[in-house]
Amino acid sequence: MPVKPPILDLPIKVASSGFYRGFTKDVAITAKILVGALILWAIAFPENAGTVLGALNSVILASFSYWYVYVMAFFVVLCFALALWPTAGRMRLGHDDDRPEFSNFSWFSMMFGAGIGIGMLTFATAEPLYHFAKNPSTIMGLTEGSTAGNVRDAYIWSFTHWGLAAWASYAIVGLALGYFSYRRGLPLTIRSALTPIFGKSLSGPLGHAIDVIAVVATVLGVAQTLGFGVEQFISGLSRIGFGDWLYTTAADGSKSSSTMGIIVALIVIMGASTLSALSGVGKGIKWLSNINMGLSFFVLAFFLLFGSTFFGLTTLVVGIWDYLISIPGNFLTVWSKDGTEVGDALAGWQGGWTIFYWAWWIAFAPFVGVFLARISKGRTIREYVLGAMIIPAIMCFVWFALVGGTAIDLELSGEANGAIVGAGQADQLFAMLAVILSEGLAYIMSILVVILLLTYLVTSADSAVLIINTINAAGDEGPKARPHIMFWGAALALVVGGLIIAGGLGAIQTAMVIGALPFSVVMVLMGVSLIKAIFRDGQRLKHGLPTTHVDASSVDQ
Repeated sequence: MPVKPPILDLPIKVASSGFYRGFTKDVAITAKILVGALILWAIAFPENAGTVLGALNSVILASFSYWYVYVMAFFVVLCFALALWPTAGRMRLGHDDDRPEFSNFSWFSMMFGAGIGIGMLTFATAEPLYHFAKNPSTIMGLTEGSTAGNVRDAYIWSFTHWGLAAWASYAIVGLALGYFSYRRGLPLTIRSALTPIFGKSLSGPLGHAIDVIAVVATVLGVAQTLGFGVEQFISGLSRIGFGDWLYTTAADGSKSSSTMGIIVALIVIMGASTLSALSGVGKGIKWLSNINMGLSFFVLAFFLLFGSTFFGLTTLVVGIWDYLISIPGNFLTVWSKDGTEVGDALAGWQGGWTIFYWAWWIAFAPFVGVFLARISKGRTIREYVLGAMIIPAIMCFVWFALVGGTAIDLELSGEANGAIVGAGQADQLFAMLAVILSEGLAYIMSILVVILLLTYLVTSADSAVLIINTINAAGDEGPKARPHIMFWGAALALVVGGLIIAGGLGAIQTAMVIGALPFSVVMVLMGVSLIKAIFRDGQRLKHGLPTTHVDASSVDQ
């Protein structure tokens, strides 16, 4: 059977004039309607939205936990297989003579800033502390919470959630898009990655539906990330003296972000991100990414010098070892409710942590994946996979070990006296700075952390706006009309604000888990499509047939 040539052209109809000139109306308008409906529902009927989203979330956690766990394991295995596969590893995301547009430092800075930077500032302190108190080992009675004997288990799960699995999901989407866009000359949009399976039928309604799913998942995934960031930004503003109006106090004494605080934070963040998005990837986003990476290294250096250095470095080395040997079990274990106290507790813990994270990374993957593809042209598949998966994971481990390790050590020694554990999730990093430093120095460091957080928030939000518009414009990476950039900037702000008001971060979390499910199916198909394409390209090379496009004018129509 002769080897067929690859598909080098996927026509997608875009408007030639009017408000939507250059955009695929079926995708852009449908996505706007769906996101707009979610915003109106959350703001106009917050109680109903919270109830319905919660019910759907419960059904998904009960019925699809196995799916989420095995899908993420598949992504990790596939990434390593592609890096080790000789035929695949040496192929470039582009022509053989293409070379990377960005330096390694800028590439890594943009990748990390858009992918996980915000989460580091919140969860590098909060997650190790939480698992230090409670994790599957404490639930099963194997370790005692909040003791030295529970530190290693705390880091096994912290590294599991923020390690290879997260970055493998991003890497698969980015690799598939980069492969088909830069080698085949297809549009830089989600549907292009499925051409080996569905062919040119993706030019029509099927392709439109796939891109709409990607846009909605992106909005929800980014909203989840921005939601955590907004809460911490408000906490930081409170720490540096912006006033009590940032919070409201309930009858039981508990504090939560005020509506005015949320609005002000979103106006600052989304206003800055929209301005940055208007300047494009090569200017505003690159500039901000380099700044936040520099500040990140400064914060890490601070904890290396003034934090619990020995404890943190020991935790890093031992934690990575424990994590690596735990991978087969933790990546494939699914706990289901069985009517026992321990079984139900394990299932609840996994649903609230591991399944939540897997859904978060999947919902975030279309955004980070398109962005990774956009900044990775010219890199080999092996270089891309190892660089996009292993280096960021190690960076996450360093953050968790040095920052979270300092918090745990301060609590174990009694020096913190519960001040860090007792603070809210968004405030724990600032609370730790107050324990370590004098009042004046803690104030200065808090300002730096607020600035770093703002740059991460702006980088993620403006990158997301550009990626959403790229998908809506059938993969066109060029400048987009200002009204569309402003619309999606405002839409992200309203989704975050509306869902926080409707039910706090829990409402964003449930919406995101729901939105991630259909895109997880798309991602699996992308993986299968990529394997099929690389295998067939290997056959074509053996027969001396071309596997890359020449240029737009010479592609067969």
